[in-house]
Amino acid sequence: MSKKSRTKSSKTPSGSPTAKKKALKTQASTPAKSAKTPRTPASKSTGTLAKPGSHRAASKQLNSSKSASPPAKAKSGLTEGQKAPAFRLPRDGGDVVTLADYAGRKLVLFFYPRADTPGCTREAIDFTRLAGAFAAAGTAVLGVSADPLKAQEKFRDKHGLGIPLISDETHQMLEAYGAWGEKSMYGKSFLGILRTTILVGADGKLARIWRNVRVDGHADEVLEAARSL
Repeated sequence: MSKKSRTKSSKTPSGSPTAKKKALKTQASTPAKSAKTPRTPASKSTGTLAKPGSHRAASKQLNSSKSASPPAKAKSGLTEGQKAPAFRLPRDGGDVVTLADYAGRKLVLFFYPRADTPGCTREAIDFTRLAGAFAAAGTAVLGVSADPLKAQEKFRDKHGLGIPLISDETHQMLEAYGAWGEKSMYGKSFLGILRTTILVGADGKLARIWRNVRVDGHADEVLEAARSL
């Protein structure tokens, strides 16, 4: 081998300065490329961040639709001067009472939420106390609630009530006279009996309607209205 070819071959091995420079360039370029690669998922994540914004808008629409409560059950549109709705229901003692039984007479119907509760007891006792005065005014009085007959009879016997008590467990009469509707207690809404009193004239028409009755002095007020007819 000539001296010139030995010189060339000595410069080509990987350990030569030229090879080392090439290796350093390769290593320097590799991190630069890898540093660029994280940018690709960053641009994707920008796209995914846009979706939660649309989700929040949709949830507001759903919440607003949920907050719109369904309309409350409509009360009866009865007004004074209208004809009294007919009824046929059982009363304490087992008899049946109808509106026709009181044709040609004035009639008081007081609707109370529940037998033997404090307010309902005071109201029934007050109407019993004035039973003779109502009779003298040509006016009959009936108490109405959704209690079963046994509860009505127990209520009558316990407090010595002298007013016939009607049982309307199906709520048909209560609804017809607007005494059944939405109530609220302790922040909760529910359907139940609205304390109501109706005075029916001898002509069979509604003479007076009392809604949201307050018990104290109410029976006396109804008596005065019956006397004035």
